[in-house]
Amino acid sequence: MTTIRQFKDSDAPQMTAIYLRAVTALGKLRYQPEQVAVWAKLTPDADRLTELMNDGRTGFVAVTPDDTVVAFGDLEADGHIHFLYADPDVAGTGVVSPLYDAIEAKAIADNLGKMYCEASELAKSFLLKKGFKVVERRDFEVAGVAIHNYAVEKRLRAPSAPTVA
Repeated sequence: MTTIRQFKDSDAPQMTAIYLRAVTALGKLRYQPEQVAVWAKLTPDADRLTELMNDGRTGFVAVTPDDTVVAFGDLEADGHIHFLYADPDVAGTGVVSPLYDAIEAKAIADNLGKMYCEASELAKSFLLKKGFKVVERRDFEVAGVAIHNYAVEKRLRAPSAPTVA
């Protein structure tokens, strides 16, 4: 049983560990070893995660009854989801769904028109089930290694009609 709550600074070290474990254990299911290696090098340390989670975005964590973080995500003010990661031990168990639901509820409460992110192969599958659409595949390089993800978005309401003066 997990609970979803907002991020606290003390969560950051666990989130760093989850990010790295998710990239290395789950990333290898869809990416080549050299791609996983460069992705893992992008793991933010606890100080960086704390800084990011306190920059105006809303961070959420899924925690066990003993307050151990098992998944985390965020929502930036413009609807961008930068992080959505689960510990490999809970991936596929349904833990991420209520975490995502909290992110979407925040976006709706903030009256955002859409949410969007850059999704890995694994995240893409999950987000498509949550109503996201692929905008495009993004091919790029990290430290000279070709890798890809997907620009995805979900409309939360119809775009506003332009006003004519």
